[in-house]
Amino acid sequence: MDRRQKKTRAAIFSAFGALLEEKSYSHITVQDIIDRADVGRTTFYAHFETKDDLLKELCEELFGHIISSAMDCTHTHGLYSDGTAPESVFCHLLQHLQENDCNILGLLSCESSEIFLRYFKDSLNELIRTQFIEKRMAANPEVPLDFLINHISGSFVEMVLWWIRGKMKQRPEELDQYFRAVIEPVL
Repeated sequence: MDRRQKKTRAAIFSAFGALLEEKSYSHITVQDIIDRADVGRTTFYAHFETKDDLLKELCEELFGHIISSAMDCTHTHGLYSDGTAPESVFCHLLQHLQENDCNILGLLSCESSEIFLRYFKDSLNELIRTQFIEKRMAANPEVPLDFLINHISGSFVEMVLWWIRGKMKQRPEELDQYFRAVIEPVL
């Protein structure tokens, strides 16, 4: 993808994100997006077949970036200038959320949040599967792994929502400590 295409996609993503903060997903039209992004209809459709495709790609880009950076602790965005990266992937993930790149917290708490929460949870499922389930066997082998993964990712999403609603008063390290205290006995 050339520089111009990247710039156009960024403008569309930005316009879409801003619109999602103003109104629900179902009330946003392609015309709204192209007007806000200042691109033509043909240009929009050269990048995305539908509004749903735009949503899917936006989520994949946002959550994929955050999840992959949490899995690869060498990718720190300058978070650890003192050289100490957290040992917990959950803490790393919370720190990325706190940075609020691309207003991800706004999207998780906007009127259309259920769409983003579903994509976020799906992304977390893969992180949990690779970082925990495949590396450690569950404490109770009678609990199906897919149930365990769903439980942990659902708990994390709910914790993040609780954190956002509470104006993010806790530091990521503190929240990570709470979460691991609840989750580790299950693992």
